[in-house]
Amino acid sequence: MTLDKTRKNKEGKMRKRFIFRTIILAILLAAVVYALVTNLNQDKEMYNIGDKAPNFELVQINENNEVEKIRLSDLEGKGVMLNFWATYCKPCEAEMPYMESLYPEYKDDIEIVAVSLDASELVIHQFIDKYDLSFPVLHDTKSEIMDLYNVGPIPSTFFINPEGEIVDKVAGALTLEKLEGHFQEIQP
Repeated sequence: MTLDKTRKNKEGKMRKRFIFRTIILAILLAAVVYALVTNLNQDKEMYNIGDKAPNFELVQINENNEVEKIRLSDLEGKGVMLNFWATYCKPCEAEMPYMESLYPEYKDDIEIVAVSLDASELVIHQFIDKYDLSFPVLHDTKSEIMDLYNVGPIPSTFFINPEGEIVDKVAGALTLEKLEGHFQEIQP
């Protein structure tokens, strides 16, 4: 009887130890999953309509403007069209002439800021020359601004009012009519 009792005690202790270890393992696994999900969500902060547009500074690569660096915060008081594009993107190429045609008319009130995501400045310069672009073209060499704004498909455009708030964001190419409509929304 004592042998049976000892055996049952031992089995009981083993069962309790197994249950305790399983609970601890489940808690640790839940903590790791929670940490991963929290970090992923923090890294991908989304800026929505009505949010203050995050500030950035990039070097302008075209020579049609006097300013060397453009800081978004320096443009407060003007509407801003922040356009993310690349030379290899056909929809981006299609909307550039519309942007250039409207720029002379609106440049006193609205600044077009075109952020190129290309790898090479040479192709950007060729593109600028091909379309004779007069608005500021910036080069996001490390994709930092693209990541800051959580840009997915290109072209992607953010329309920012004179107070620095995002009024609208558009994924995809814009027609001349839609572009002019958005300009009306952000004009001071």
